Amino acid sequence: MNLTLKEKLSYGLGAVGKDMVYMLSASYVLYYFQDVLGVSAVAMGVILMAARVFDAFNDPIMGVIVAKTNTKWGKFRPWLMIGTLTNAVILFLMFAAPPKLDGPGLVAYAAVTYILWGVTYTMMDIPYWSMIPAFTKSGKEREGLTTLARSCASVGSAIVIVFTMMIVHAIGGNNELVGFKYFALIVAILFVVFITITCIAIKEKSTVDMQSPSVGQMFKALLSNDQAMTIVIAIVLINTSIYVTSNLVIYFFKYDFGGTAWYNSYTMFNMFGGAVQVLAMMVAYPLLRKKFTNIRIFYITLGSAIIGYATLLAIAFINMSNVYVLFIPGFFIFAANGVLQVLTTVFLANTVDYGELKNGRRDESVIFSMQTFVVKLASGIAAFVAAMCLSINHLSKGEEVSEAEQVIDFAKDVAASSKLGLRMTMTIVPIFGLIIAIYVFAKKFILTEEKVQEIADQLKK
Repeated sequence: MNLTLKEKLSYGLGAVGKDMVYMLSASYVLYYFQDVLGVSAVAMGVILMAARVFDAFNDPIMGVIVAKTNTKWGKFRPWLMIGTLTNAVILFLMFAAPPKLDGPGLVAYAAVTYILWGVTYTMMDIPYWSMIPAFTKSGKEREGLTTLARSCASVGSAIVIVFTMMIVHAIGGNNELVGFKYFALIVAILFVVFITITCIAIKEKSTVDMQSPSVGQMFKALLSNDQAMTIVIAIVLINTSIYVTSNLVIYFFKYDFGGTAWYNSYTMFNMFGGAVQVLAMMVAYPLLRKKFTNIRIFYITLGSAIIGYATLLAIAFINMSNVYVLFIPGFFIFAANGVLQVLTTVFLANTVDYGELKNGRRDESVIFSMQTFVVKLASGIAAFVAAMCLSINHLSKGEEVSEAEQVIDFAKDVAASSKLGLRMTMTIVPIFGLIIAIYVFAKKFILTEEKVQEIADQLKK
């Protein structure tokens, strides 16, 4: 029996809620603790990097636990529900830090809640994606549902990226502490509701033997597959470069671009970027694919991103007052990011066949587990770099705003040297990272389309 529309929509709805939660934490936890609460940027950098690296290693452990679960509700849905409920509570607590906490107590609170958030998110994320074979048929149905879920996840991420600061200020005014607290509560409630709908609508129709590779298996497969290693290094370099900018862009708008309603410009920029990124994935890539090979498109998109960062650096040296000027570099960067998400997945898939031919075994699940691992690793490294930038350049919120004040321009009292340091970190660091990615890829990657077809033919024989 094929999946009903209700089942497809219910599963996609779960992805919307799941990625709303993920993006709220990934994009705003540094800003919340460092800028709103005043935690040391250095302390936050260490916490974020350590927690994300730990979380990356925690994925395969949770996979083993889920694989060994056997209940009358199945092996996936119980953990999906448990993980969702606990993660929603931790998310709210993370953005509802007691106002009386300060100093070491606040650092400890940030560390404990963020690490627990990562553990509980993994608790529900692993079963969410792993349960697909338990209620779908192989082939087009499974591929179609996976595509739908990924698209819905992108919608969830976009909602949070675009509307967070607008809603935070609508709820709390200039009191971001209150705004974040209640916005996190709203997101947490929606998360629980959406995943509950998923668990009720989806029935596990078969017992699936879930293969969960250990950390040792992942690294063994990676080290024996030089092409997978090349792509993994490229993903780390590319994602770290992009994440450095995404972590700092809110500070750029608040302390550099300035204005009494800087968050409106920030929202507009993110809305434009999100639209460009989605269109690049859905429209630009298919059009480019008709004329160029994937490797050529890879170089074109990396070149586009570098042009975007170089343009942003050039624009940064003029007196910026119009957000629309920033759309120019934003177009090149966001479009490149959208296409690169597709390309790195395609390249990683091709390394599976290469590894089977070279090593005599097919490490499909192991190789794709590495994708989650390296994305989280890149996120941790980027958060640390961003935090160091904030610390070195002394970027934090100034005097507390009284209730009588309606607006404040935070950029007025920021030193020119601090703004310059922020601009250079947001642009020069990513440019170097992307150039190194191009060098590694050009030097080591050999899986041209002809080579991929040759490997496929050999495997058939």
